[in-house]
Amino acid sequence: MAASYAGCLLLSSSAYFIFLFAVFALYWPVSRFRTLTLGVVLFANYFFYAKWDLFYLALIPAVSSCDYVIGLGLQDSENRLVRRILVTLSIVMNVGLLASIKYVPFFLSNWSVVSGRSAPAWNFVLPVSLSFYVFQALTYTIDLYRRDSKGTRSYLAHLSAVSFFPTTLAGPITRVSSLIDQFEKPKKLDPADGGRALFLIGMGLMKKLLIADYLGATLVNRVFDFPNLYSGTETLIAVYAYALQIYYDFSGYTDIAIGSAMLLGIRLPVNFNRPYAAESVADFWRRWHITLSNWLRDYLYFSLPGKRSKVMPYFNLFITFAIGGLWHGAAWTFVIWGALHGLGLAVVRFWQMKMRKATLPGWWQYASIVLTFHFVTFTWIFFRASSVENAMQILARIGSLTVSAANLSAPFLLILAIGILAHYVPKKWYDFSVETFVRAPFYAQAAALAMLVIGLQYVAQTGATPFIYNRF
Repeated sequence: MAASYAGCLLLSSSAYFIFLFAVFALYWPVSRFRTLTLGVVLFANYFFYAKWDLFYLALIPAVSSCDYVIGLGLQDSENRLVRRILVTLSIVMNVGLLASIKYVPFFLSNWSVVSGRSAPAWNFVLPVSLSFYVFQALTYTIDLYRRDSKGTRSYLAHLSAVSFFPTTLAGPITRVSSLIDQFEKPKKLDPADGGRALFLIGMGLMKKLLIADYLGATLVNRVFDFPNLYSGTETLIAVYAYALQIYYDFSGYTDIAIGSAMLLGIRLPVNFNRPYAAESVADFWRRWHITLSNWLRDYLYFSLPGKRSKVMPYFNLFITFAIGGLWHGAAWTFVIWGALHGLGLAVVRFWQMKMRKATLPGWWQYASIVLTFHFVTFTWIFFRASSVENAMQILARIGSLTVSAANLSAPFLLILAIGILAHYVPKKWYDFSVETFVRAPFYAQAAALAMLVIGLQYVAQTGATPFIYNRF
C-alpha cells in the first residue's frame, strides 16, 4: 500500500510543531475545565487525522463510537454470554477494519497464485495504516471484558483517548483506560516536565535527522535497492547500519510522541531501553517496542490455549510472533521476520528451562549480547527487504565475501560510530543530561534548542523522510 505524505503532519516536520504549539496554546488556558480540555484534544486528534485523509473524519468517530457503546454494555452487564458477544463484536469490528485495509490485497494475491485465477480488484485502501489505532482501541474493550480496568461514561473522554494524536501513527501503544484516567485528573503546567518534554523532542529530532535519515540515505537504501552493485563488506555494513537506522528512527519518533504528550500533562509508556544490549531474544523484546511486545503477550499469547501443556507454550510463542510479523505488513518478509523471532523465543525458553540450575561462565553474558545482536540484525534483513528474493540477494552478497570499501565514506563511518556509542551510553549518563537540561535557566534551554534547529537545518538540508513505522 503506497502512502502519500503530501500535506501530512509528520512528527519531524515544521508543520507538526506549529500544530503542537497551537494545541499547547489552546489547551492550557482551559485546562481547569474538563469538557473544554477534552474538546481541544479531540479537535486536535481529528485535525491530525484529517491532514492524512478526510475519510478518517467519518471512519474513526464511527468505529470509536461503536466501541464506546460496547464499553457501556460491558460496564453494565453481568451476563457472561452478553459480555462475550460484546467483546467479540469489538474484536471483529476492529480486526475486520484492519484486515480490509491492510490484508485483503495480500490474501487475494496469494489466493490467485494458489488457485491460478485472477484475483478480484480491491481498491479500499487508506494512506496510513490503522494498526496502532486498532491495537490501542482493543485495549479498552478487552480490559473491560476481563475486568482489568474501569470504563468511562464520558463520550468525549473515550473519543479523545482512543485517538490521541501523539500515539496515532506509531505508538507507543497505550492502554485507553490509562489515558482516560489521566484526562480525568486536574493538571498544571510543571516547568520541569516542560523541560523534559523539550529535551525528548530535541533528542528525537537528532535521532531521526542526524543518524537514522543519514544512514538510510547514504548507504542503506541504495544497498537494499541494488544489492548486486555492492561488495559483501559494504552489504554487511549496510545491514548493521539498518539495525541502527530503524532503532534511531523509531525511538526518535517515540521520544517526540512522549514529549508531545508530556507538554499536555499526559504520560505515555516507555517504548525502548537499549535493545541491542539484550542478552537474549526474550530480553530484546523486553527492551524493543515494549508496548507492542506487552500487547502481544497480554492480549494474544495469554489468550491462546495450552498454558499447562509442556509443548504448546513453545508453539504459542511462534504463532504469536508470526502474527506480530504479519501485523507489521502484509508480505511474506514480515511473516518470516516474525516467525524467526517466535522461533528464537521458543529456543531461548527451552534453553532457560534446561539451564536454569547451571552456572554459566562470566564471559557468557557478553557472548550472549553479541549473539543476540547478530540474530536480531539477521532478521532485520527480511524486515527491510522489499521481497523474499531481495532478502536472498542481500544474504548472497554478504556470502560472496567480496571486500571493498569504496562506498563507505568517512562521514558515514563517523555517524555509524556515533550511533553505536550513543546506544550504549549508560542510563545514568542519559538521566544526568536530562536533569542538567531541566535545571538550566529558560534562556539556556532556548539557546540549546535554537542551536539544535540551526544544526538540523544545516545537516538535513533535504528535509526529513517519513518515519519507518508510519507505514505500519
